[in-house]
Amino acid sequence: MIILVILIQSIVFREITQLFQGTRDPWSKTLNWYFFAIANYYFYGETIIYYFKHIVLSEAVFHPFAANHRFISFMLYVFGFMGFVASLKRKHLQRQFSLFGWVHMTLLVVVVSSHFIVDNILEGMIWFWLPASLVICNDVSAWFWGVTLGRTQLFALSPKKTVEGFVGAFFSTVILGFFWASFFMRYDYMICPVKDLGTSAFSGLTCKPNSVFIWRDFELAKPAAAVASILAARPVTTIPWAPFQFHAVAMACFASLVAPFGGFFASGFKRAFNIKDFGHSIPGHGGMTDRMDCQFLMGMFSYVYYTNIIRQSDITVSNVIQLVMNGLTRDEQLQLIEELSKLVGTVTNSPR
Repeated sequence: MIILVILIQSIVFREITQLFQGTRDPWSKTLNWYFFAIANYYFYGETIIYYFKHIVLSEAVFHPFAANHRFISFMLYVFGFMGFVASLKRKHLQRQFSLFGWVHMTLLVVVVSSHFIVDNILEGMIWFWLPASLVICNDVSAWFWGVTLGRTQLFALSPKKTVEGFVGAFFSTVILGFFWASFFMRYDYMICPVKDLGTSAFSGLTCKPNSVFIWRDFELAKPAAAVASILAARPVTTIPWAPFQFHAVAMACFASLVAPFGGFFASGFKRAFNIKDFGHSIPGHGGMTDRMDCQFLMGMFSYVYYTNIIRQSDITVSNVIQLVMNGLTRDEQLQLIEELSKLVGTVTNSPR
């Protein structure tokens, strides 16, 4: 799945940067892809070090790269910057600097968004699958309700978008989000963070679930329990629920009310360049950018929402190892091991 995200971001980057490139463009395509590669090296290097530090820092070969990752990334960028300056030509200066800013803005939007999406995958497949499926559901529902009931134009830059489709898609996506979350949160593969890059659906992944995935029982008041028992034809006194269901509803609201503006932005962008599609990567459906405009915005929101509201911050062994390896000298590390050995021995020998 991570490889798929990287492939998609590469196609989107190519489609957007080609809008400014002519056949005799002095701005080298090599430099474009060089900056793209360096941006990916930095962001995905940060991801690997954060999530797999217990592997990276335990290997002597990788340790220098992990310990000096940001410095290496910065110097690689500086080399690209020097290459750009060396390629400047007097009669093309304005276009070259425009392209320089264009490429960097594209990197900011595409690579950073993709980086967040990959982090979502590593935190648990459900943080990627649910947001992506909500955007797809909203897009399909907006088309269905727009074709069925659409009468009022929603946005001038997207003549086919209607108010009826927008509202109908909102309710459809919220309902799907609630039940979609209820179904997929039952599987460990969907909710467990990734422990190594070889993890797959057949790896038997298990973990202690985040508290938002723990089912609870809501006790019904007696009148409500009586009505529920009649409707269910059996005694019903409680209703099972999980906090994640309501988090899914919040994400569905964003996918319905905010994420579509990514599509509106892309529509305005295309009209600014007088083009119908960003490319022809998907026959009959335009370019990859046309399909991913809302997904990038949704992926960033999902990451920010998860890390600020849901993720449980606690100290892990891998975090401690990283601090020890990067923050202590060799002698201090040996001293720490000696002190820990004494402490563990004291705890082991103490009466219970």
